[in-house]
Amino acid sequence: MHVSLALFYRGGDDGVDPAGVIRRALSEALVHYYPLAGRLREVEGQKLVVDCTGEGVLFVEADADVRLAELEKVGLRPPFPCWDQLLFDVEGSSGVLNCPLLLIQVTRLLCGSFVFALRFNHTICDGIGIAQFMNAIAELARGLPSTTVAPVWSRELLEARNPPTPSLPHHESGVVLSQPPPADDMVMRSFTFRAADLAAIKKSLPRHLHGTATSFEALAAFLWRARTAALELPPGGTASLVIVTNFRTTAEMSLPTGYYGNAVVPLTVLVDPAALRGGSLGDAAALVRRAKATLTTEYVRSNVDELVLLGRRYLLPANMFALSDARRLGFDRVDFGWGEPVYAGPTDTVFGVSFFIAVKDPDGEDAVAVPVVLPRLAMDRFATEVEKLLNHVKPQLS
Repeated sequence: MHVSLALFYRGGDDGVDPAGVIRRALSEALVHYYPLAGRLREVEGQKLVVDCTGEGVLFVEADADVRLAELEKVGLRPPFPCWDQLLFDVEGSSGVLNCPLLLIQVTRLLCGSFVFALRFNHTICDGIGIAQFMNAIAELARGLPSTTVAPVWSRELLEARNPPTPSLPHHESGVVLSQPPPADDMVMRSFTFRAADLAAIKKSLPRHLHGTATSFEALAAFLWRARTAALELPPGGTASLVIVTNFRTTAEMSLPTGYYGNAVVPLTVLVDPAALRGGSLGDAAALVRRAKATLTTEYVRSNVDELVLLGRRYLLPANMFALSDARRLGFDRVDFGWGEPVYAGPTDTVFGVSFFIAVKDPDGEDAVAVPVVLPRLAMDRFATEVEKLLNHVKPQLS
């Protein structure tokens, strides 16, 4: 699975070519992150390994006949117009095996601003890992003699036990594989929640959750209920929420600083769609919190064992909603010498997966953008549900 990211930078008339600066820094960074210049191979038992061939990554330079202000006017949110020009899909680069692990494009804009676009193979690293690599490039681009965080490979720290012995239930493995809707009927739209929206949602929760519920818990519950209603999931089935959760700080995992592999697990909660829609927002938020509380060292170890026993499979049924919080992964700190990006985060998604992305509202205040992919008619219903739910909770602020 490949994930695409975009970082938009406000430039000037300093005469320095960002593409040249970044390309040189990328070459330096790959000396330390040399596995990223290799290729993914499959060996016995469907095990994936990195062949450190030194074949390198793909780097594209481009110029666009547009100014950053024009892109900002359209809105720096997924889906981005002309994205296929900001990240050119080089032939033979989008496979998982025997293909470059990274594709990077730097596009210079008319005003001196530029776009840094990157696509990476998610098998190799997660969001925090790729952000660490991007920040390493940025530090070298700014002239630092070395990176502040030394990269650590150490994938053996997350190997399954011998023999694999899952000790806890992993609900995402048992989700009924209902067929997703046809791909040609899908549309993507980003929904932006301002600080006032988030405050209203949190204030509408029961009193015992007022001061303790996080913005993630409140907004996840809000969106989960709206999506379930929009898809008209039938009673008696399941509406599953999967929270993609980082476990780097989990006690006893002993992952060293600088580890840039995948260190996330899915935390899943299942509920009858009728109960989710008929219950309160507070009920849904409590379920989200309960799922987050299941993260332990043993849960991680059990999940790794479960994955080995199941083998590779891509689970994304129609009734599954996966959420990943991309707001604090480190993309916003990537400074190549032109300051921090005006937008930094994912550029697209697929049906069943959404991200929380840190953005600015029209007043320059912090907000959260959430890209959503749904069938066309379901998207209309989802937008209506979001508006209806917001109208219901906003009076709580008065």
